[in-house]
Amino acid sequence: MTSRPDQPTHYTPQPYDPYAEDESASTWFNSDGQPPHQQGYPYDEQAQAYEQQQAQYAAAVPQQPQGLHDDQPTYALRTVQYQQVPDDEPEYHIPETPEAGWDMAASRRRAWVSRAVLLCVLAIQAALSLRLSNTAFQDEALYIAAGHAELAHLLDGTPLPIDYAAYFSGSPQLYPVLGALVDGQFGLTGARCLSLLFMLGTTGLLYSFTRRLFNERAALAAAALFAVLQSTVVMGYFATYDAMAVFLLALATWIVVRTDRAPVAAVLLAAPVAVLAVGVKYASALYLPTIVGLALLTAWPHKGAKSFLRMVLLGLGIGGLLLAGMYATDLLAGVRQTTTDRDHGSDSARFLLQRSMEWGGLMFLAAVGGAVSYVRRSRMNESPVALRLGSPGWRWRAMLGLLLCGTAVLAPAYQIHLATVVSLFKHVGFGLLFAAPMAGVGVTRLVGAHFRYPQLGIMLWTAVLCLGISQADWRFGVWPDSSKMIRTIDSHVDAKGHYLASTPEVPVYYLRDRTTHRQWQGVFGMEYTDEKGKYRTGDDAYRAALREGEFDLIVLDGLTNPRADDVIAAAVKGNPHYRLLGEVPFRNSSGTGTYRIWIKTS
Repeated sequence: MTSRPDQPTHYTPQPYDPYAEDESASTWFNSDGQPPHQQGYPYDEQAQAYEQQQAQYAAAVPQQPQGLHDDQPTYALRTVQYQQVPDDEPEYHIPETPEAGWDMAASRRRAWVSRAVLLCVLAIQAALSLRLSNTAFQDEALYIAAGHAELAHLLDGTPLPIDYAAYFSGSPQLYPVLGALVDGQFGLTGARCLSLLFMLGTTGLLYSFTRRLFNERAALAAAALFAVLQSTVVMGYFATYDAMAVFLLALATWIVVRTDRAPVAAVLLAAPVAVLAVGVKYASALYLPTIVGLALLTAWPHKGAKSFLRMVLLGLGIGGLLLAGMYATDLLAGVRQTTTDRDHGSDSARFLLQRSMEWGGLMFLAAVGGAVSYVRRSRMNESPVALRLGSPGWRWRAMLGLLLCGTAVLAPAYQIHLATVVSLFKHVGFGLLFAAPMAGVGVTRLVGAHFRYPQLGIMLWTAVLCLGISQADWRFGVWPDSSKMIRTIDSHVDAKGHYLASTPEVPVYYLRDRTTHRQWQGVFGMEYTDEKGKYRTGDDAYRAALREGEFDLIVLDGLTNPRADDVIAAAVKGNPHYRLLGEVPFRNSSGTGTYRIWIKTS
């Protein structure tokens, strides 16, 4: 404390002294600083007597060493001088404090915490996929059996039973060969676990490039939503080329985002990866414009106009490699048949939109909400320091949101054009891979700053999780368990017979040591020349072949093509060439059914 300037001095009174108990009370100082007058003495005599008393007191009190008890107050007679306080200097100084209680900069602790949360997300994804169980689906059986045939052709020169490249929707020399290699060592479970590794890698890459675009919180939210989608869970335990294709698309996207500040030519590293994704699954070409567009948008804040050169360079690289691959191989016919010139179905646009919303609508709505909020406010951190940081303009943010969210509607729009629901659930997942970063932003904005409303984010994720689990369980039970059927026909199949089945790919896969695709006929169209030399097609071909006892074994499930099954069953009824071997019941997602099996008697 300091005194006011109008009070420069004052006197400190002496307290009670136990060594002077016999002194009179007249030895206390008055308020004017003078000794009191002793009654009956003149003033000079009183002063002289007082000085003698003080001398006696000083001689009687022992001297203490200097420095001892320095912390004790001194009660000697003295005048305290107070310093003048400048008018412009505050009486109390507030200590300097940081503007924020946390640091926005990346830290090792933050990185390890986010990685630990990501590992939990990946563990949940793996558990959801591994809990699925069923025998081989016809697509799985087809691709793996084709891979074994391609391996035998490459290693031993064995002729291919059929031209797989003419009707596969991906190169038969890529995923089918890889899947067959794993299947040869670890069986169908190993081939499915290969797909799980691809999907886990996809989720990890999604986290990485979302973190690069925004921050850790948005990246974790995006990965958590994507990991529990039906398409992610099913493709993670489905031995088809979809998991490998989506992984390669994610890898190409990661390279584009990761090289946003690198030299322009570095973006060419993504070109062969993107082209390889198209080779694995031709429908992946639908997402190449998005990757090329990201090459422009991700580099614009750092390179400005040079970003256009980056985009053009990547587009030319991808286009050149695609043209070289298509004309240097025999895959062009497969591309036309399965992608560009694909037959149209009969599913309505309303039905396809409804299915698309069921399988990815919640995540898409979160992505749209995130894009809108990101356009309105670019700030991605609660720290006040973030207000002074530069951020891309609203036009750039709008273009990024439109590009990522718009990619999610490409697959539904294309399949509405084709009027078919086949493979829609998988293609929805392809598009949501690109919309996931914006969905992560949407979740962070829904939760709010400083996790103000965490229950809202938890509710959204729980809803997506429950839908994903129920839809994945239903999807993995669509086809029947074929184990009993395979045991029933095992002893009736050899390398010389000719067979008819609703799903011939399944027995070809499980009995590939004794039979090939060339020996099996499906129920989606047939060509046949009867004994009189008349050429027949369609239902008429089935009737003529059965009338003449062409097939040694017939297996119908009543699900794959019920109309054709009815035609075949009617042709077999009363036919002296065949007898019913047995009926094998099964259960699937739609209820119960029966395998009907006939064998040739003569």
